[in-house]
Amino acid sequence: MRATLCLFAGILLLSLASVDARQGTPVVYTAEVDGIIHPVAAEYVRGAVERADAAGAALLVITLRTPGGLLDSTRDINNAIIAARTPVAVFVGPSGNRAASAGFLITIAADIAAMAPGTHIGAAHPVSGDGSKMDETMAKKAASDTASYGRTLAAQRQRNVLLAEQAVTESRSYTENEAAGAVPPLIDVIATDVPDLLGKLDGRSVRRFDGSEQVLRLAGATLHPVEMTWAQRMLSAIAHPQVAYLLLTLGMLGLTVEFWNPGSIFPGVAGGICLLLAFFALHVLPVSYAGVLLILLGILLLILEVKVTSFGVLAAGGVVALFFGSLMLIDSPLPELQIGMGLIGGITLSFSAILLFLVRLGVQAQRQRSVTGHEGMIDKVGRALTPIDPGGVGRVQTHGEIWSATAAEPIAAGDPVRVVAVDGLRLTVRRM
Repeated sequence: MRATLCLFAGILLLSLASVDARQGTPVVYTAEVDGIIHPVAAEYVRGAVERADAAGAALLVITLRTPGGLLDSTRDINNAIIAARTPVAVFVGPSGNRAASAGFLITIAADIAAMAPGTHIGAAHPVSGDGSKMDETMAKKAASDTASYGRTLAAQRQRNVLLAEQAVTESRSYTENEAAGAVPPLIDVIATDVPDLLGKLDGRSVRRFDGSEQVLRLAGATLHPVEMTWAQRMLSAIAHPQVAYLLLTLGMLGLTVEFWNPGSIFPGVAGGICLLLAFFALHVLPVSYAGVLLILLGILLLILEVKVTSFGVLAAGGVVALFFGSLMLIDSPLPELQIGMGLIGGITLSFSAILLFLVRLGVQAQRQRSVTGHEGMIDKVGRALTPIDPGGVGRVQTHGEIWSATAAEPIAAGDPVRVVAVDGLRLTVRRM
């Protein structure tokens, strides 16, 4: 029912926007990308472009704040911007933010590139998607490919090709004044916010990617924000280094509990779900395989500590491997992609303590004496019902039952006895 109402509300808003557009009132759609550029962000931008095109909007404004992301997702976003019937403005803001790496390529691909005071763009040198170090040849190929992509976008948009190339090959960054003051400029407008941007763009002629010209009429425009769906918000939140790290450790802990206590079901199911979500997030993030292997090695060493007498050496090695594996898990110089030291320390110590506790419980359960069968009769206390001569046979009562018993010493009727051995249906006892 709720999904039906949400769909109806969306159709109603789209219909109202279309009516506004037909009646001559300018309609401006707005979207906001805040975080890493990944497939979820690309899907969100494509949806915003489709909604703006369907409503006949006068402009789509994408407010962009990002440390970078995946090049494939960046190309998907740029392809959607280039193919859009609606002019697209990318606004780097508000003040104090940036559009680095992939965000730089998205900014120069837009019909209108705008920045707020106190922002910067650039530093678009490509790095390996899995965090591993590329060899010199591959690094040159990747840089050359990305630089050519930046040059063709800048040239088609009549922006500064040299600065666009240097942002890739030399990892240069530019403030809003440097980008706007270059000849030719890298950006078109400096604005404090979206309303200020619309005021400066009203009546301005925009050159589309295909070379056609379009005059923007934005006076009195109605703003229609495009929000992420709940699924996009959830997946976007998962694709965060600290969330991915938590999911990875919780997933491994859940599966470990399930392995040590088969049939628990819930730890295994929860652990599997956490691991699958972690793999999705790690697919987006620059992950170091060395970090993953160190984390797995740390878990193995902690398990071996309980089974092998090492006087704490294996446990110490496991904690160290977990700690350094967590440090190396995300391989990126960007502060936004780093895992906090406090989180790493807390997770490492907590995970180590829980794992050691669970493994020790499992080993202790395996070492406990059986309480059923013949083994369960050993050391049971009873009472002699009849006299038992040395080597002779009598009867004793133990464990609520009457057994035939033999003894190596004389036992009188009524003496307390203890079971020392079981041979078929006959006990061997001794006087207590």
